[in-house]
Amino acid sequence: MDAVVKFTSQSQGRDRIFRATQYACALSIYLLRNDSERKNLVAKLKSLETNMSAGRKLFRLGNTVNSIEAAKRTMQLSDRVLCLCLTAANMNRALYFICDNVLWARSVGLIRDIDKERWILNSSRCYFLSLVMSLTRDIYVVLQLMTQTARDKHFRQKMELQLNESPEVAEAVVPHLDAFLFLLLESLKSHPAVALDTLKNICDLFIPLDRLGIYKSNAGVVGCCGLISSVIGIVTLAQPKLRLKP
Repeated sequence: MDAVVKFTSQSQGRDRIFRATQYACALSIYLLRNDSERKNLVAKLKSLETNMSAGRKLFRLGNTVNSIEAAKRTMQLSDRVLCLCLTAANMNRALYFICDNVLWARSVGLIRDIDKERWILNSSRCYFLSLVMSLTRDIYVVLQLMTQTARDKHFRQKMELQLNESPEVAEAVVPHLDAFLFLLLESLKSHPAVALDTLKNICDLFIPLDRLGIYKSNAGVVGCCGLISSVIGIVTLAQPKLRLKP
């Protein structure tokens, strides 16, 4: 119970619970869209989804400053690739939150004379660029882990044993590809924080891809991906050891 209270007392914790609820509603609406007997339930879910979205915008009012401060910290990293990727990701995230704050101000009537669709488009672009840079960081870290794992004698012995025990796999699959996949899975298995962060960013990427029209999916795919990434966000916030750093 103490862990639950501590989690919900954080603004990030409340935001992620709201986000999970929002995308769970979106997925449920998509699945029930053709059920004529559930029209009232669908209407309630749409209302709840809207309220969750509005609540999240309120929770994120101070996130622009947090992202700028995070960018300042990542600029000090000695690894130039991580420095570039994380700083760019944080700066684009800050721009995304600025757009999000402007849209919130318009929704409550504080600002009126703005092009809502243009700001939504700019928000999606910044979110997309932030995710691309975050995924680039993930790929870079995964490649580093794979290089380290490949040099490990214990891993090489394990891979040889695996191939010897399953010769049909080695014959059916291109040997180099089979070894690459085995190395990738072993690297991610031993570093769950990297695996979770990569999966989260991949799922999140479908949201701006759909909004920008780069890769059109549907509300069900967006809802499912958003729900998965939200659950991962909740898990990593509740268990800091599963959060990828820096």
